[in-house]
Amino acid sequence: MTDAPHRWAWLRSPRTTLLVPVAAAALDSALVAKGSAPWQLALSALSVVALFGRRRYPLTVALLTLPGAFFNEIWLAPLTAVYSVAAACPKPRIPVACAVSFALVEFFHWPFDPELFALSRDNALYAIQSAMLGAGPAALGMLARTRRELGERVVELTEGRQRESRLIAEKVLAAERARLAREMHDVVSHQVSLISVQAGAIQVASTDPASRDGARTIRELSVRTLDELRQMVGVLRAAGVGNGTPLAPQPTLADLPRLIDGSGLPVTRRLDPGRRDWPEAVERAAYRTVQEGLTNISKHAPGAEVTVRVAARGGKLHVEVRNGPPTGRPAAPLPGGGHGLIGLRERAALLGGTFTAGPTPDGGFSLHAVLPA
Repeated sequence: MTDAPHRWAWLRSPRTTLLVPVAAAALDSALVAKGSAPWQLALSALSVVALFGRRRYPLTVALLTLPGAFFNEIWLAPLTAVYSVAAACPKPRIPVACAVSFALVEFFHWPFDPELFALSRDNALYAIQSAMLGAGPAALGMLARTRRELGERVVELTEGRQRESRLIAEKVLAAERARLAREMHDVVSHQVSLISVQAGAIQVASTDPASRDGARTIRELSVRTLDELRQMVGVLRAAGVGNGTPLAPQPTLADLPRLIDGSGLPVTRRLDPGRRDWPEAVERAAYRTVQEGLTNISKHAPGAEVTVRVAARGGKLHVEVRNGPPTGRPAAPLPGGGHGLIGLRERAALLGGTFTAGPTPDGGFSLHAVLPA
């Protein structure tokens, strides 16, 4: 049973569809042309042989089959030719002209009967028969061409939808790449910056040469890691990461005290988020704002007094990280990719909020985000 489709597949092969109509037309011509004159046999043979070129020259083949139909009343060769014209020509007037020509040839065939113009039932039926013989293959050919064009259109629509789905997926993936890049920058650069700051402090304060060498090595590795991180963030924004990578749980407002305590900075905190059902995106944006602010202070303003304020006002969460003028200088400059503040501004804009950052009159710096619920 499973081999049945393959058993009958030869019926749909191009060679079969080309040869079977020719063989049928040859049989029809041979039966009709029995006892005919040699020139009539030649016209019938020409009609049959011409069918081999009906796919490439359908209109020419249709014209070559008309003499055989006129002098010998053969049917299958001109019927096949009219069908080929209708299946190949997109303009309806050409198949209609071929069908009308065949119907006229069939009605006024040789030898001409002077009684054809008489108003009789036989002549009317014969005229209807001739018209149907011309219209039938033309209609079938147009139907086959329309079906083929619809199939091609369906394939084009399917491919178009697949392309559209692929573009949408690529757009979503690009947005996810940008989000992952920001998350990685926020998380890793903050921790590595703290490691570098603490190593610099140990290097300055320690009197043990081995400890100073170890702290210097740690700091150099941290600086190198931050530089490589900056390059990797740019790659992630352009090239993406593999699918299915699990993400760590995202931080919330409840994690702010631990973040502040682990920063190693003298922070004055005023945390009053009010309601506890802030959207996840708002809580994550607030956490990243504080994290980026503390990271930048660790890099550029050692010894500065720091104030972190988180307050709910009128359905909006206000997050502010402010530092005073620095009292010391970093032991060595730390690399930065410039993605931190840009990422915070993008987060706030996506949530419909605002983000500002700039120096303060006393020589410090301030970050202020307003995140609506």
